Amino acid sequence: MPKVGMPAIRKPQLINATMEAINSVGLHKASVAMISSYAGVSPAIINHYFGGKNGLLEATMRSVLAQLSEAVQVRLKEIAPDDTVGRIRAIVGGNFDPQQMDSKVVKTWLAFWSLAMHDESLYRLQRVNEKRLLSHLLLELKRELPADRALFVAQGIAALIDGIWLRGALTPTGINSDLAQGLIMDYLEKQLPEEVIARYQNHQC
Repeated sequence: MPKVGMPAIRKPQLINATMEAINSVGLHKASVAMISSYAGVSPAIINHYFGGKNGLLEATMRSVLAQLSEAVQVRLKEIAPDDTVGRIRAIVGGNFDPQQMDSKVVKTWLAFWSLAMHDESLYRLQRVNEKRLLSHLLLELKRELPADRALFVAQGIAALIDGIWLRGALTPTGINSDLAQGLIMDYLEKQLPEEVIARYQNHQC
């Protein structure tokens, strides 16, 4: 987390510079000196306010996660409260939002995941992200399924999101958002009662 007193205008500059550096040369080669050069600031600013590259990566991921949360919330506001399938589709769509598909954001996600296994602060951040996704999914699924089954399906959707996302991120063509959402919705429709699917189809009419 940035220390109190970090100039507001500098933080977005540094976050964008971090993603640009990771996109260009990868996390390990993205030195504090390179990132500060991209941002047009002194390396001392990064070390003072963020404690180094890992602290800056944490701040960058917090920004990315805030954008992800906003993408989900914007979509949910457009869907009727009783449209379970539509609302889950909105949650899935938020995870494949165009902003999240940007090359520098994708590479930043990969860098974050690789470090989260070994850095306590980043690991906690990843756990918050996982719990938030499951919470969103469970809120919708529990209206249609018993609690244990809702959890099972929510975990399945979360695994598909992560797996498809990672697979796409590591392929030359990148993540196919439409295909990803289609595969996940196909899975969901096989897990829900027919009347729930019918209600969703009625909303589409």
